[in-house]
Amino acid sequence: MEQSTARDRATERPHAPSAPAVSVRAPGQPCAPAEHRVPEQARGEHTHSEPAAPAQSPRPVQRHSVRGQILQALRTSLVGGELVPGEVYSAPALGERFGVSATPVREAMQQLALEGAVEVVPNRGFRVIQRTPRELAELAEVRALLEIPVMLRLARTVPAERWCELRPLAEATAAAAARGDRAHYAETDRAFHRAVLSLAGNDQLVAVADDLHRRSQWPLMAAPVSRHADLVADAAEHTALLDALAAQDLTVVQSLVREHFTGADG
Repeated sequence: MEQSTARDRATERPHAPSAPAVSVRAPGQPCAPAEHRVPEQARGEHTHSEPAAPAQSPRPVQRHSVRGQILQALRTSLVGGELVPGEVYSAPALGERFGVSATPVREAMQQLALEGAVEVVPNRGFRVIQRTPRELAELAEVRALLEIPVMLRLARTVPAERWCELRPLAEATAAAAARGDRAHYAETDRAFHRAVLSLAGNDQLVAVADDLHRRSQWPLMAAPVSRHADLVADAAEHTALLDALAAQDLTVVQSLVREHFTGADG
């Protein structure tokens, strides 16, 4: 009888296997010494320890998701030059372009206003900020003051193999540059710099630096989209920077970072 009861309990509560870790090492990556694994929870996936999601997501979550998608689309349009500096765009008109109501567009534009990309024009909409060369130079100076000392410290303390692990990110920027995809280059460029600075272990530093980086990517006043050659040259600096960091060549690290920030898309 006891054996039967124990068997029944085992049947009622089967043991769930732990979620497998997922490798994030790039396929064919030649110099990573070991695979780094990220648990499924970190990727936002459901595991056996989490409550099941409701059959239908509540409306506020759906609206937030739409707003996030519109925000990303607007950022892409800004970086790509589709939204022209100095022009005013209304939320209803942009909503019609993206096939959504004016509300998520207006919310996304408010976020862009906080980021310094647009400004509110009462009763009209949002004007794309006209970035001047002086403003970009000031952003480059602040970024250099913030990041160069950190990168020099990292060059002295981080093992060479850790820099090797970041090469796939540098290669992603090179691929976007080769295609002339300025919007995707902007995303991969920020991802590369975030990964480098994250080795310092300071989340606030990464957040502040990323905000400054994003602001420096907004287009200049009446400026054309960067030339293909400019993107390719900027992307090549990422690989050169990793080489200098791995070699602990502090002079080259400082020179490359400063030049990268003062470039068209650094």
